[in-house]
Amino acid sequence: MSSVVHLAAPQRRGPDLKDLVARTAFGDQDAFAALYDAVAGQVLGLIRRVLRDPAQSEEVAQEVMLEVWRTAARYEPARGEVLAWVLTMAHRRAVDRVRAAQAAVDRDQRAAAKAHTPVFDEVAEQVEGRLEREQVRRCLRMLTELQRESVTLAYYRGFSYREVADLLATPLGTVKTRMRDGLIRLRDCLGVAS
Repeated sequence: MSSVVHLAAPQRRGPDLKDLVARTAFGDQDAFAALYDAVAGQVLGLIRRVLRDPAQSEEVAQEVMLEVWRTAARYEPARGEVLAWVLTMAHRRAVDRVRAAQAAVDRDQRAAAKAHTPVFDEVAEQVEGRLEREQVRRCLRMLTELQRESVTLAYYRGFSYREVADLLATPLGTVKTRMRDGLIRLRDCLGVAS
């Protein structure tokens, strides 16, 4: 009786990304090169799925990797894995690029529309604006106090959700929920189609 022993092939582990980021934070170019080699393919793949333009995708991927080099010291291992951190930056940067391109198209369309805008009645425009403002005020009065304060601070004063939560001494999740509910009530009150 012959017994055959199967040895498992040794598993090849990738580089320790956390170590590479830590070394990159101290300016270690070799560590950054290894980090780049480990994640650049996935970064480019993600960005290409968002942008669909190979040239822009490569440009944004380079921007992301440059951002990794510059901000490596801000990586916090307790908040997640290195790859997730890098891919989050890549996704945000790609979405920003899409939004910027759309904003440019919208800006061009508005400029073209202004070139063909007929003369309007300034008095009628002012009256309509006053009526709209009064309707918004009336609808705001229908919100709860927290909803009204949250919406006013965010949309009229320009505060972020976190800043609104801090100003109102209210949990962030509660502020977000109240703002969402308040905006839905405003939309319904103003008769805006969703």
